[in-house]
Amino acid sequence: MQFFPIHTRLIKPKEDYLEIILEAMKAQSLTFEDGDILILSEKIVATSEGRIVNLKEVKASPRAKELAKKYYVDEKTVELVLQEADEVLSGVPRILLTLKNNMLMPNAGIDHSNAPSDHVILLPKDPWISAEKARSKIMKRFGRRIGVLIIDSRVMPMRMGTIGLALGVAGFEPMDDIRGRDDLYGKMLLVTLRAVADDLASAAQLVMGEANESNPAVLARGAPVMMTDRPIKRDSMYISPDECLYIRGFERWNWGKKDRKREMP
Repeated sequence: MQFFPIHTRLIKPKEDYLEIILEAMKAQSLTFEDGDILILSEKIVATSEGRIVNLKEVKASPRAKELAKKYYVDEKTVELVLQEADEVLSGVPRILLTLKNNMLMPNAGIDHSNAPSDHVILLPKDPWISAEKARSKIMKRFGRRIGVLIIDSRVMPMRMGTIGLALGVAGFEPMDDIRGRDDLYGKMLLVTLRAVADDLASAAQLVMGEANESNPAVLARGAPVMMTDRPIKRDSMYISPDECLYIRGFERWNWGKKDRKREMP
């Protein structure tokens, strides 16, 4: 499997990001082959959509001011988080834990990094539609059967640092269900589903970087994925809170913590 970083100039709001990527690929002598996956940073897509907000134009609500004071977050950023998030669950100093599009993420995906001064970048309006549009445009122009993946970074519970997260997928199956297969010792696998799209997102993050590398796209070749032309269901990568190991586990741990406190002399 190979990953080719695609280096571009700085992309401005409302510019056609895909045309800029294709120009950069041509300059790097990169061409599409059947089975390739074009992996896109969510920021390049969001910037092209004009999803950049000037914080000076944001007015914080009383609720935003309350949360900002509690979690030491800029109140205007909190206001945008309240507007973008499906739900604000909790937080730690400088970060709110939110639920957006059935995913746990900090600050509803709103980011100050790689945005102009006094601005923030929101997530793309609909990464799934954006991925499918990009795939269709490339397939029509080049006649190649490819996949498109839009990604962001995330953190894992009890782990330092960021890894990749798939936000939108088109052209390949994002999950590999290997339940029913045997392991090395002939025991049947009962619960294992491989998060193929998230795995690719993490690998691409290493190549893209998250600072001033200016590699907002990566071409993945030889990835062990199943290509498909069917529309990918948005819920194919999600799990309900009632089934989530972390949500249920933390909920029970928190209740146990309260019980232990009550038992203390």
